[in-house]
Amino acid sequence: MRFILYIFVLLLAGCSQLQQMSTYSVSEADLEQLLRQQIPSLTRQANVAGIPLNMKVDTMQVDIGPDNSDRVRVNTGATATLSLFGLSYPATMQLNVEGVPYYDGAEKAVYLRSVKLLGSTIEAAGYRGNLAPVSNELLALVNGFLANNPVYRLDTSNPTVKLLTAVPINMAVQSGRISFAPGNN
Repeated sequence: MRFILYIFVLLLAGCSQLQQMSTYSVSEADLEQLLRQQIPSLTRQANVAGIPLNMKVDTMQVDIGPDNSDRVRVNTGATATLSLFGLSYPATMQLNVEGVPYYDGAEKAVYLRSVKLLGSTIEAAGYRGNLAPVSNELLALVNGFLANNPVYRLDTSNPTVKLLTAVPINMAVQSGRISFAPGNN
């Protein structure tokens, strides 16, 4: 009987250690570093309120779990060139969006869903104000990008991540980080 109890305790301790070893988290700094690497490719041509716009993202700041929420905020600084009546006007824009992270097990990536625009400003040709009149178009542009581009992709060359992604994963948003742990999915 003692032998069976001893085996059970060892098995329980082993499972506990496996649970601790296979936990993985992504910090705000990790996410920002990944996004900074993608910034050069974040140039988009679009029409906003019927005006041709070439937008290039310059900076991104990430806030994971602000105010103890399950959301991720992304503050973006961009430069844009508006083409109107044959002339080009340079502009700087600030977009603040917030979304709920979603883990796609097949892609082994985190996407932002249910994105909403928290704030937007533009500075162009002496005008400074918010982009409320065109916020729906901007939000559609941001949603279109985020629907096809993950904000983070798990690195399966890391042995811990490879072990973790071999089983169903539970993802949790905590203040300053996103954690991944084996789940019961």
